[in-house]
Amino acid sequence: MNQVVLTGMVLSTAPVGEYDRRVVLLTKEHGKISAFARGARRPNSPLVGAVNPFAFGEFTVYEGRTSYTIQSANISNYFAELRSDVTGAYYGFYFLEFAAYYTKENNDEREMLKLLYQTLRALTSPHIPDRLVRYIFELKALCINGQAPQVFQCVKCGDRERPAVFSALKGGLVCSRCRENVPDGIVIDKSTLYSMQYIETSKIEKLYTFTVSDKVLEELGKVMGRLMDIYVDKKFNSLEILETLL
Repeated sequence: MNQVVLTGMVLSTAPVGEYDRRVVLLTKEHGKISAFARGARRPNSPLVGAVNPFAFGEFTVYEGRTSYTIQSANISNYFAELRSDVTGAYYGFYFLEFAAYYTKENNDEREMLKLLYQTLRALTSPHIPDRLVRYIFELKALCINGQAPQVFQCVKCGDRERPAVFSALKGGLVCSRCRENVPDGIVIDKSTLYSMQYIETSKIEKLYTFTVSDKVLEELGKVMGRLMDIYVDKKFNSLEILETLL
């Protein structure tokens, strides 16, 4: 077996046998992987805190032919603030679930890992609403996955000047000349459109540096709800619980 050091975050964990855990990690080097943490459920195990969801750091693992085994971990951020914030925690679990759904083993998932880390940091900040964090995360995740809606010009003719509506079904803006057969077109505020343009084009490190009005927040929620219905074919347990809390 080969010993390697992987940088990543714990997405989920589940008990195995009497003392072990099965851990799903999103790593910079190998994408999403599953690994066994032997004895991690023993009270005196050095892995007790290291294999909890949200834990981010370096994981030393043995790489076998069919599985990984975690030998040790050096955690740089536990995101412990989420433990005292029930709503924030469920937002966080939703982001972990989303990342687990969207990512694959042996795929380049560095951008998704970076997005997940920066999103959790934003979630622990009092300066940006949790709902805005969610919509930014969702839209940027679609971008990373190659599903970004067109927010700069008409998806049909490329016009940038005429008034346009946003159509999730068509994949972005549709100008007034092309919108005849667009059943789901919605008019959005210029500030909402600018916010979407900023999210799509900004580096991940710069994403969570702005806030929006209540009107823009509502419009972003409507747009993202429609996009998620089309592109994400999954119901997330944490999101369903979260919606009962709000």
